[in-house]
Amino acid sequence: MTGQATLAPLAPAWAQAPAGPQRIVCLTEETTEWLYLLGQEHRIVGISGYTVRPARARQEKPRVSAFTSAKLDKILALEPDCVLGFSDMQADIASSLVRAGVQVTIFNQRSVAGIVDMLFQLAAMVGQADTGRGLIQKMQQDLLDIQGLAANLPRRPRVFFEEWDEPHISAIQWVSELIGIAGGDDIFPELATQSLGKHRIIADGDEIVSRNPDIIIGSWCGKKFRPENVAARVGWAEVAAVKTGQLFEVKSCDILQPGPAALTDGVAQLHRIFMDWNRVYG
Repeated sequence: MTGQATLAPLAPAWAQAPAGPQRIVCLTEETTEWLYLLGQEHRIVGISGYTVRPARARQEKPRVSAFTSAKLDKILALEPDCVLGFSDMQADIASSLVRAGVQVTIFNQRSVAGIVDMLFQLAAMVGQADTGRGLIQKMQQDLLDIQGLAANLPRRPRVFFEEWDEPHISAIQWVSELIGIAGGDDIFPELATQSLGKHRIIADGDEIVSRNPDIIIGSWCGKKFRPENVAARVGWAEVAAVKTGQLFEVKSCDILQPGPAALTDGVAQLHRIFMDWNRVYG
C-alpha cells in the first residue's frame, strides 16, 4: 500500500556480528582477574570460592566452585554460555558440564609464555584483543625491566621455593622462570617442568639441605607460611637461609595463579627479596 512503511527483515543470528560469551563462569582466579582488568567483569556470572583478586569480585559475584569440585546445579542455574577452567585438575568438572550441554574452555598454561598466550586468547574471546595486547605488552616490558636490573646484581641467590610443606613440593615452571627473571636461581630446576605437584615432591628433606638455599620462599597454596616451622626442621639449622633468617612468604594468590598476578605482583615481590639479600650478602 502506498505510504505504508515496510519493516526490514531481521538478520538471522548466524549473520550477526559475533559478540563472544556474555555469561561466563570462572572456575579459577586468574581468568576472573583478567576479565576485570579488561573491563569485562559484567560478563562474569560466577567465580571460584578461592578468588581474592580483585577483592571486589567476592562481593559482586556468586561463588560456585572450589578448585577440584564445583556446585554443578548452581553453575547450571546461572545459564552460562561459557565456563573457563584450568588444567587436568578440573577435567571432571569440565566433563560434567560438557555432558550438560555447556561450552567449556580449559586452559593449561604452565610457563610464562603459556600465561601470555592464555591472556591473549581470553582477551580475543571477549572482543578485547587490542586492549589485551596493550596490557600484555606492559607486563612483558616490566618483566624485561626486572630482568635487566637482575642482570646487574652482584650475586644470584640460590632459592628454594616451597609450594607445599608436607610433603615438600618445589616450584612449578612459571614460578621457577619468574625466580630466574627476578634474579635468583631455583635449586630444583629439573623438577619445574613437571606439571603435576605429585611429580615435584621432594621426599627426602636432606636433599634440600644439601643444596643449601640462600633464600627459602614459601607459598603453601592458601595456607599461611610458617618460617619458624621451617627453621625448626631437623637438620635444617645449618642451611644458609635459616642461619641468616632469609625465609619469606609470597602469598599463593600472588604467585601460584597462572595469570596477571604472577607476572606483576608475584615477580615484583621476588625481585625485592633478591635485591634486599644482595644489599647484605652480594
